[in-house]
Amino acid sequence: MRAYLLVALITALVTYLATWGVRLFAKKFNIQPAIRERDAHKAPTPRIGGLGMFVGLIAGLAAAASFGWFESIFVNPGPIWALLGASSVIILVGLLDDLIDLDWTAKMGGQMVAGWILASSGVQIVSLPIGGLTVGSFGVSLAITVFVVVLVMNAVNFIDGLDGLATGVVAIGTLAFFIYSYLLAQQSTPTNFFSTAGLISAIILGMTGGFIFHNWRPAKIFMGDSGAMLLGLLMAASAITVTGSIDPGTVTRNDLLPALIPLVLPVFILLLPLLDLLFAVIRRLSRGQSPFAADREHLHHQLQDLGHTHQGAVLVFYHWTALVSTTLLLFFWFDLALVLIIFGAWLILALVHTYWPVFKKVRKFRKARSEK
Repeated sequence: MRAYLLVALITALVTYLATWGVRLFAKKFNIQPAIRERDAHKAPTPRIGGLGMFVGLIAGLAAAASFGWFESIFVNPGPIWALLGASSVIILVGLLDDLIDLDWTAKMGGQMVAGWILASSGVQIVSLPIGGLTVGSFGVSLAITVFVVVLVMNAVNFIDGLDGLATGVVAIGTLAFFIYSYLLAQQSTPTNFFSTAGLISAIILGMTGGFIFHNWRPAKIFMGDSGAMLLGLLMAASAITVTGSIDPGTVTRNDLLPALIPLVLPVFILLLPLLDLLFAVIRRLSRGQSPFAADREHLHHQLQDLGHTHQGAVLVFYHWTALVSTTLLLFFWFDLALVLIIFGAWLILALVHTYWPVFKKVRKFRKARSEK
C-alpha cells in the first residue's frame, strides 16, 4: 500500500506543478477561449489542463518503473507502452479539439485509434466470469474493448461542465476501484499485491488530487477534452486489466457478483454520466444535430435549474458517486441483505440531498401562504 501511496503522491505533486506551469503558459500566450453561452464561468479560463495531467501520468509511470515493488508489472512493458501511446493520441486529439474545435468525426476517430492501441497490445475484454464465457474471436474482443474505451471516455467528457465536477467524480470512483483491485490482488496473489489496475488507479488518484487544487471553484484552469478523455481512457484501461486477473472457469455462483464487480463498478460509477450521454445523443439527433453538439441541458445544468448552486450541484454528483461505488465495494465484505439495507438508507439521504432545493421552495411557499 505504501508503494501505491508514494506513486500517487509523486503523480499529484508533478501534476500540480505541471498544471501551474500550463496555467502560466496559457496566460502568457492568451490561450483562453471566449466565454460561451452554456459556460458556467464568467471570466476567460484556459481549457488545456489535460496537458498537466499527462505530465503527471508520465511521472507516475516513471516513478513506478524505478521502484522494485512494481517489477512484476514492468517485466512485460507492452501494455504500459500501449497505455502511454493511447494517452498520447488522446492528449493530441483533445488539445486540438480544445484549441480549434475538431469535427466530431475526427474526434471519434482519434478515440477509436486510442482504444485500438490498447486492445491490440493485449489490454482486452477477452473473457467474462460467467461460467467460463469467452467474448469470441480476437476481432470481436478488440471491437468490444474499443467500444468500452470510447464509451467511458465520452461519459467522463460529458460531465466536465462545472468546476471540479469530473475531477471529483473520477477520484471518488477510482478510490473505490483501487481498494477493490488491491483486495483482489491480496486474494489472488498473496505474495504480490501489485497489479497494473492498482497502479493505474493510484496514478489516476494522483492526477486528480494534484489537478483539483487548480480546478476547484473558482477554477483557474479546466481539464478540457484532453484531460477528461485521458481520465476516461485510464479508468477503462484499469477496469479491463482487472478482468484478466480472474479465471472465469473457477468462478462459482456464490462468487459471481464479486467477480463481476471490476466490470460493473466503472459502469455504475459513471451511471449518471452515461445516462447524460445517452439522453444528450438522443436529444441532439432528434434535432438533426451532431451527437457532439454542445448545449446547456446536461444533468449538472438541470441540477442548477432545480435550485442548486454551482458548488451544490457538484456535491450532489459526488454524493451519488460515493453511494454507488461504496455500495458495490461493500459486497466484498457483507452479504446481499445487509448491503441492500445500507444502500436503501443511503439512497433516501441522496434523494433528499438532490431535491433539497425543491423542499425549501415548497416550505417557503407554504409559509408565505400561511402568512396571508
